[in-house]
Amino acid sequence: MLVRADEIAASAHDGQVDKAGAPYISHPRRVSAAVDGEIAKVVALLHDVVEDGPDWSLERLRSEGFPVEVVDAVDALTHREGEDYFESVRRAGADPIARQVKLADLADNSDRTRLTSIGEADERRLAKYAEATAMLRPLTTSPA
Repeated sequence: MLVRADEIAASAHDGQVDKAGAPYISHPRRVSAAVDGEIAKVVALLHDVVEDGPDWSLERLRSEGFPVEVVDAVDALTHREGEDYFESVRRAGADPIARQVKLADLADNSDRTRLTSIGEADERRLAKYAEATAMLRPLTTSPA
C-alpha cells in the first residue's frame, strides 16, 4: 500500500515544485517519514493528491483499493473550494490520522531552512502555520 501511494503521489505531483523550487514530491515524502504507522504514512503521501494532482479524486483513491480510513483522512486534509483555511484545519483536526499528518505537514511547511530568503509573504504564511499548529496540538493530548 505504501509503495502504491508513493507511485500515485509521484505521478500526481510530477513537474510540480515547492516554494523553494525543489520537486514537490519531496514534501509528501518528508511528511510521510515524520508520522507513525503505515496508514498515516500512506495518508501523508496522498495528502495533496486530490487537491493538487490532476485527475485524482477520493473515488479514484477508493477504486485503487485504499481502505476507508485512508480515504477519509485524505478527505479531511483536502481543502474545499471557498473554505476558510482555519476551518479546513479544524476539519483535519477532527480525524486522528489526518491530525497527525496535518501537524507533520505544518512542521515541514514551517521549515525555514528550506527557503533561501524569507519575505513578508513568507512570514505571514509561517505565522498562519504556527497558529494552525497551536490549534491542533491540544487535540493530540488526552486527559489523564
